[in-house]
Amino acid sequence: MLISQQENFNTTILLVEDDLDFGAAVKRALTQQNYSVDWVTDGAEAWVYLENIQYALAVFDWMLPGVTGLKLCQRLRENNNPLPVLMLTAKDKVEEKVQSLNAGASDYLLKSCSMTELVARLQALQRRFGQCQQTQLTVGNLTLDYNSSTIKSQNQAFERQEISLTHKEFHVLEYLMKHPNQIIAGDEIRAYLQKMNSESCSCVAATQIRALRQKLINSGCTNPIETIPSSSYRFKISPEFHPSMTDCKVSG
Repeated sequence: MLISQQENFNTTILLVEDDLDFGAAVKRALTQQNYSVDWVTDGAEAWVYLENIQYALAVFDWMLPGVTGLKLCQRLRENNNPLPVLMLTAKDKVEEKVQSLNAGASDYLLKSCSMTELVARLQALQRRFGQCQQTQLTVGNLTLDYNSSTIKSQNQAFERQEISLTHKEFHVLEYLMKHPNQIIAGDEIRAYLQKMNSESCSCVAATQIRALRQKLINSGCTNPIETIPSSSYRFKISPEFHPSMTDCKVSG
């Protein structure tokens, strides 16, 4: 039986997989277990994500175009990043498993595995590495702290600010930060608030976002939340950082 995820912790996973069919299957299995998944298809783009977002876990395909999953692991460890990494590959020789683990992978799994086993392995990694990986969500220069319900930010004068948030503000910002540079409908935010046991009303998204913007501006921080026509919003960060596979649809 799979263990359900605690909503009070960061459950955002970076999936780096260039096989569209397999990647779609992995993402579907993880989202069904309440993980939020950023999916990219090459190692170079994955590194941009890793520099901008603090993930709870990562899943790397070994054989990627450009920067391989093995090189990604090595670079993480060279930068003293303890992020738990599950390496996925079709390689099944003992020497290759050892090479993967020596490069910094936390676990190793063949692509012939079932999705149930993959999810169970990731949940085991979370338990093994402890909740210290899951108490904050960082995107760009903003850090959402799950323990204190605050947002920590560097303002335009390069001073660190800690901003207190209400329950609704926290979860609205959490949802936007988990989907950077994506257009999110107000209805989608309201559905997330209902899932998090917050009261909902027709104007709650707009109301909370106005309050969030004002708090950021009052603290001297750049406002990253854009309003998009038709009651939608976008958490915008650097132009070179853009999810390309998060909403990927695979035909067939």
